[in-house]
Amino acid sequence: MELGPQSPYPTSPEPTSEERIRDAALESFASHGVAATSMRMVADSANVSIGLVQHYFKTKAALVSTVDQYVLRVISDALGAATMPDPPTDALDEAGNRLTKLTTDHPVVINYLGRALCEGGEIGSVVFDGLVAISTAQREHFHEQGSLRADLDPLWAALNPLILRVGAFILRPHIERHLGEPFFTPNQLQRWDESVTKALREGFFRQP
Repeated sequence: MELGPQSPYPTSPEPTSEERIRDAALESFASHGVAATSMRMVADSANVSIGLVQHYFKTKAALVSTVDQYVLRVISDALGAATMPDPPTDALDEAGNRLTKLTTDHPVVINYLGRALCEGGEIGSVVFDGLVAISTAQREHFHEQGSLRADLDPLWAALNPLILRVGAFILRPHIERHLGEPFFTPNQLQRWDESVTKALREGFFRQP
């Protein structure tokens, strides 16, 4: 039996019911906040029964934990120091480019990130601690390269990039009032990335 022509591009597998529920929860958490999102809202958004949601996630806390783990995994995969290039590639530019691409590819993740940090509590703490771990790994990578200044406070060398980068997501509505257009446009994202990268380069890195 002859087979028909094969597509040169692999097809993406359909998301499982559990993944659809997780993604629907992420969307709702990002738009409305965790407190304002009910399990029923998630079920309706995922187009599944409330019973199926409760089959996979016995409690709302379990659903929130799954979303948090997913968000941190997406961020870690995008920014992870384990895959950061070695010299002569400019790793600082690469880190900024990766965050810009993450913002473009996963805007819902970024929106949830900003809201979770604003809402605080246990959810914000989990997300922030995960980001600190990612930033610390990047700091160690730059340190091993011999790129960082010797007089840096090691803790603030991990925290300050978060304040400059992630802080913009939290303050996005106010920033957009001054920009006069949405923050997440290619032009504004490039402008923001270049500005932050320059500040980090001159403040954190050894100068040639």
